[in-house]
Amino acid sequence: MLNPLVECIPNFSEARRPEVIDAIIHTLQSVPGISILDRHSDMDHNRTVLTLIGNPSKLEEAMFLAIRTASQLIDLNYHKGEHPRIGATDVVPFVPISDINMQQCVEMARRLGKRVGSELKIPVYLYEEAALVPERRYLEFIRRGQFEALKGEINVLPERAPDFGPSEIGSAGATVIGARQPLIAFNVFLTTNDVRIAQKIAKAIRHSSGGFRFVKAMGVLVEGHAQVSMNLTNYRQSPIGRIVETIRSEARRYGTEIHHSELVGLIPLEALVDAASWYLQMDEFNSEQILEQKIYQTMTKNPQSPPAVLETGFLEKLASGSPTPGGGSAAAQTGATAAALVAMVARLSIGKERFASLENQMRDIIEISEELRIKLQNSVIEDASAFEEYLAASKLPGDKPEQIVIRNNLIEKAKVRSIEIPFLIMRSMITIMDLAAQVAQNGNINAIGDAGSAGAHARAAFTVATYNIKINCANYQDKRKTEEYLTELKKCEELFIEPELRLKTILNNRASL
Repeated sequence: MLNPLVECIPNFSEARRPEVIDAIIHTLQSVPGISILDRHSDMDHNRTVLTLIGNPSKLEEAMFLAIRTASQLIDLNYHKGEHPRIGATDVVPFVPISDINMQQCVEMARRLGKRVGSELKIPVYLYEEAALVPERRYLEFIRRGQFEALKGEINVLPERAPDFGPSEIGSAGATVIGARQPLIAFNVFLTTNDVRIAQKIAKAIRHSSGGFRFVKAMGVLVEGHAQVSMNLTNYRQSPIGRIVETIRSEARRYGTEIHHSELVGLIPLEALVDAASWYLQMDEFNSEQILEQKIYQTMTKNPQSPPAVLETGFLEKLASGSPTPGGGSAAAQTGATAAALVAMVARLSIGKERFASLENQMRDIIEISEELRIKLQNSVIEDASAFEEYLAASKLPGDKPEQIVIRNNLIEKAKVRSIEIPFLIMRSMITIMDLAAQVAQNGNINAIGDAGSAGAHARAAFTVATYNIKINCANYQDKRKTEEYLTELKKCEELFIEPELRLKTILNNRASL
């Protein structure tokens, strides 16, 4: 089974009140499937960095909840710290780890930003790979002047207007959300408390003032030591060992030395291995010579396994003798597949010169289809749970009048869910069929077969959802409501015809089927 993993490293403007960070962590842990790998709080910076990993849709939901919690508990009007910041949740980067690409992380960032802006009324700026404005790729550009300057400029200067949300600042400030490659947050402490020396060294090594291409640096005073605080945005192109030795050389110019260094959050193994082999001058070193690495490769290697393209766990459950999951869950899964195929064709139609005029349309299609895919994947579970609720309610005791009332109410609620979930699938498939027609008409001709496949999956999901609604309505006691459901069903069937015929016509004309 494919198991996409995304890393997220949110920075919160709080460290001196651990109970606040505990509350944020509790919020994150309320979403199943999210793992917190690291927590780093710096009292001088008054900033906490968490490292999370998980399923993309779950991680996106968890971060929305965490941003909401932080906005309720952190007031930027009273926040003081060495580190630049503009928000309670200051920055939220998504990093692709496995079975997911950068473009999908960009879409995550933009979806989350749009939701935070509209629902939480927090101004959101997109940065790095998710930036909509070229200058905003750089975090330091967005954070210039920090929270205090942004308060006075956001509704005055057009270039300070947010990508999402209101052009006004509340106590939670603004949030920067984006997608990027793995980054190393690394600090070097000097044997001096003269912060001016750290600032001079930071200027010498950072890219913006002529230093290393992938180094961002500033000089601050932390724990009585001058500190060179850095973000290393590409450790392969700007190796950490070379940077440390440059800092050491620059420090000696000013009569000081490196006292110690620290890592904020996590670091890729490759970066440490490169530093070790560089310092030890092991020019012919191979990472497979690391014992633990070799053991891991041996233990995880399974050449007998076929390529993972289907959720075999779901299919095994579907084929079992259990009544759940059943046809409704299968319809939701098939519908999610249709949505995924539409997104795939749209992604194959962006970033190419001949599709430049259609790029915005394709990005909109990706956003809509991915949102529906997530809803449909959730419906796989929800449909099964609705039937399980019905079975559980049917087994409740009914010896007394009050027991009968309780049991009947629970049964009716379960029946309503078993009707409304297929309706969600049907409505989604009308939209997906329309999107399939759009990508078939305007998208990459090499993927037109996938657009047709999306339509076929959408038709199958729509048909199965229709069966479920009709069967479940037959067992529903509220006849007035049943008539309403069947009337809506007929409307959905009529709405589905036009995009389906349009897709077939496009396929016949464009692909000569």
